[in-house]
Amino acid sequence: MLRQKVMIATPTELIARDRAACYRIRPQSDFPWLLAAMKKATEFDAYRSSYAETVNGSIAFSGLKVDYFARAKAVRLLDLIAQQIGDPHEVSVLDVGCGVGTYHPLLRGYVRSISGADPSSECLAEARLANADVDYRDFDGGVIPFDDNSVDVSFAICVMHHVPPAQWPAFVREMARVTRPGGVVAIFEHNPFNPLTKRIVSRCPFDADATLLSKRTAERHLIDAGLARVAGSYILAVPAIDGFMRKVDDALSSLPFGAQYVSYGIAR
Repeated sequence: MLRQKVMIATPTELIARDRAACYRIRPQSDFPWLLAAMKKATEFDAYRSSYAETVNGSIAFSGLKVDYFARAKAVRLLDLIAQQIGDPHEVSVLDVGCGVGTYHPLLRGYVRSISGADPSSECLAEARLANADVDYRDFDGGVIPFDDNSVDVSFAICVMHHVPPAQWPAFVREMARVTRPGGVVAIFEHNPFNPLTKRIVSRCPFDADATLLSKRTAERHLIDAGLARVAGSYILAVPAIDGFMRKVDDALSSLPFGAQYVSYGIAR
């Protein structure tokens, strides 16, 4: 599944559409996250048209481009869905922190429906132009704008390291809230124990304030959010999408060598 080349991109701005209303419904402790989300969204706005170019500059030493790694993660997400739920064609997915919709052309045709939420209005505007069939919604950085139990799969790909650590529990709880019982909540993140990953993050301008979290930390938050059968694996110890090298990468998945990892749990 999913072996063709596809063009890509990623994140941007928070719509502070009724700040007074936000202040009325949110406790004081949430204000730092709202302010951080607004700041991060503004930063991503500056990269909305040059995300791929910026990341490619950070990973140039690898000899690969960002679209290769996006395809690798999209394939693994589809494989995870097939393993934990069944036929991906019957599944609705929600991309939390979707940015400009990098993964949506890669998933189109392989899942039943795609939705996305992001704090950046400008990124979402660009995503809508490229993916008219996707349900995009503005995300205030607190409450994911979808109903309880409304999607089969919620996933966040390299998003949590931009969320202030104090808000990681709430972020994962929100992902669990919108996911139907029996569905999957999946977190893809950078592996902080991989020296090349740390080098890439240090070279990437919009990762300047990133806080990397370990696979163990991600899985602890999934457990605390009430998810069942929490597990995960390291990925991209070797650059691989399919074939023999994918088998090698899978064989190394229990060791902290991978450039990234995926952790997941089952909603209940």
